[in-house]
Amino acid sequence: MKRLSPSPVGGSLWIPSSKSQTIRGLLIALAAHDRSVLENPLYSADTESCMTLLEKVGCTLVRNEHSILVDSSRVDGRGKSIDIDTGNSGTTTYLAYGILGTLGYDSIRLHGDGQLNRRPIAPLAEAYADLGLEGRCTDGCPPVTITGHLNGGKTSIECPTSQWLSSLLLSLPLAEGDSIVDVPLLYEKPYVGMTLDWLDWQGISYTITEDMQHVEIPGGQSYHPFTRAIAGDWSSASFFLAAAAITGSRLTLHGLDKDDSQGDKAVVDILCDMGCTAVWNDGALTIEGPEKLRGGQWDINATPDALPILSVLACGASGPVRLYNVASARIKETDRISAMAGILTQLGLKVDEGSDYIEIQPGRLKEDLVLPGHGDHRIIMAEAILSLVCPLTIDDERAAAVTFPTFFTLLESIRKEASTTCSTRLQT
Repeated sequence: MKRLSPSPVGGSLWIPSSKSQTIRGLLIALAAHDRSVLENPLYSADTESCMTLLEKVGCTLVRNEHSILVDSSRVDGRGKSIDIDTGNSGTTTYLAYGILGTLGYDSIRLHGDGQLNRRPIAPLAEAYADLGLEGRCTDGCPPVTITGHLNGGKTSIECPTSQWLSSLLLSLPLAEGDSIVDVPLLYEKPYVGMTLDWLDWQGISYTITEDMQHVEIPGGQSYHPFTRAIAGDWSSASFFLAAAAITGSRLTLHGLDKDDSQGDKAVVDILCDMGCTAVWNDGALTIEGPEKLRGGQWDINATPDALPILSVLACGASGPVRLYNVASARIKETDRISAMAGILTQLGLKVDEGSDYIEIQPGRLKEDLVLPGHGDHRIIMAEAILSLVCPLTIDDERAAAVTFPTFFTLLESIRKEASTTCSTRLQT
């Protein structure tokens, strides 16, 4: 249980590195079968799950505060079977699937914690089956047992999560033959763009249509050893951007790449629509919240991870907030649409939810409630930001460490930087 009280925020902070970029870098280092270095990686529960996977298959990792050296030169699964626990990391589970199928194992069993083992994997397994890898699972979710060899071929897959297409993009260059992938449905396109950036940087050949619905990938390619720095995480940054927005404060964020392909960078544009100002200066982003946030409606199909924190911002808005075209939010660590609707209703707000949207009417919030974190890091962090304007208790805050183990430390640091005067700015 963690009790939090209202407070303004101020000062500056460094945003930790990207989880998504760190995991992609680790998996490409595995596939390179040589020595690679990730500089400024993120250390969190999710990235630890990916590092554990690498060590399980035979990589040697040398870690320090500023880098991870990955030696994958001795990885060889021929004639072996292996069981891999990926914890709570859906990113690791999905993105590693096909790469693991190139290592020669007789069989690979992938599974995770209770949340991960409720997340769908059957469509990805079916796509890989078309390409030579058989995946057997119960009820369409992990555990999944993978056998066969990645031959290449042709498949079609609807992707309510971009991680399924990213998985195929990362692994199919390593297939024996050429591959064609049709994608009649694709959400979260910026995360696919992030994967393509890594392929481009590695010199991997592929052809993809502008709408990302048709991909052709020559087989028989290889990844190369590398040294690369990991940029700051825009998903993590969104919570501190929101902290300034909801309290009408000014914050400066360091460590972000203005030109990064991460989708949650779009949160800045949404906050500006709500009345915030955002200015880049010497590589740092300064955000300042208005006296009162504006309501509105936003298509967040490309940025579904932002749904919890944008839902919280509705509590401080002058009008309704509608977040739509975000069905993929229902298949994350939790059903985030349903979870946030329940939390905000518990706080006394009128909330409407549909299959792919949530609409929140601002109003007076009930105070000093115990809110469920649902074991979901993004919901927990969103509730912590809400506490800046409404005293509350989170029933269990530990899951924040999945992507952001220093979150509460950084939050406390910007609370201390600000004056002790609380500005709630909630609609009465």
